[in-house]
Amino acid sequence: MNLSPKRQQGLTLISIVFILGLIGFFVLLTLKVVPIYSDHGKVTSALAALKETPNFKELSEAEIRSGLGKRFDINYVYDVKNEDITVVKHGNYVKVDIEYETVVKLVGNLSLLAEFHDTVEAGQQ
Repeated sequence: MNLSPKRQQGLTLISIVFILGLIGFFVLLTLKVVPIYSDHGKVTSALAALKETPNFKELSEAEIRSGLGKRFDINYVYDVKNEDITVVKHGNYVKVDIEYETVVKLVGNLSLLAEFHDTVEAGQQ
């Protein structure tokens, strides 16, 4: 049978496997990245809630760390450790700085690293 190239249609098996592999990779990437940014949203909301505390400027460093730790426990945030939190107090000025990173294993020896840095300030320096 003599078919002209204009009448031939469709994908080969190799191209279908390649397209499905590409779609699978991006689905895997999405399933690994979305929880990281969801947890980061919980961290930023905990910082915002801390700043809205009525006596935020008068809290000690231990009380600030304890409050953040409780909020992280409630929201199941395990990526932020106590050493990632920096609290600076000078009189009426308070600065809370959280800098942390998250590493998620994708496939084999391929990993994804996300670094975050959030700051909350209150008072006059």
